[in-house]
Amino acid sequence: MKIRDVYYLKSCGRPSDFPRYSHPEFAFMGRSNVGKSSLINMLMRKKDLVKTGSKPGVTKTVNFFLLNERISIADLPGYGYAKVPQQLKKTFLPLIRSYIGNRENLRLVFLLIDVRRIPDSFELDILALLAKNRIPSVITLTKCDKLSRNQRTKSIRTISEALGVQMDALFPTSAKTGDGRKELLGLMEEYAAGGN
Repeated sequence: MKIRDVYYLKSCGRPSDFPRYSHPEFAFMGRSNVGKSSLINMLMRKKDLVKTGSKPGVTKTVNFFLLNERISIADLPGYGYAKVPQQLKKTFLPLIRSYIGNRENLRLVFLLIDVRRIPDSFELDILALLAKNRIPSVITLTKCDKLSRNQRTKSIRTISEALGVQMDALFPTSAKTGDGRKELLGLMEEYAAGGN
């Protein structure tokens, strides 16, 4: 997929504010500080398209972007970070659930997992919710440049066992090196075409 044009559309703190259009949509979600914003910037080859921060929990709304005037990208709030105030958790966890349950043009969700972490109930709950709503997901491993080749293979095996999926069902990426860009954009192109 060739990136011709991509721009920020809007940020939404309530489902009623979500943009209404029929463009095929791709969502990026995962724990706080998993590297969602950095990965989206890498995919789009736009350094500052999505705001990144040194503190986890920067994204508190669903942020929408428009790619090539025909594809929607949604950056969802990070979940599971202990230092995020409880009141904020009460706000954006239902926001994520409502998004998954009601977004009719949602074609595919990229569930991001830090390759150095073992997934737990957060990731399993999201995968179960996606399966319940019949939304395909791509388990996307981030920050793969932080590990050696041997460490990475070991971590991928551990994550695949924790999630009960084959190792080749996991997509290793790195926002720093660009690894995985071609594969993820290829999936977006495939699912966008299939949804039209």
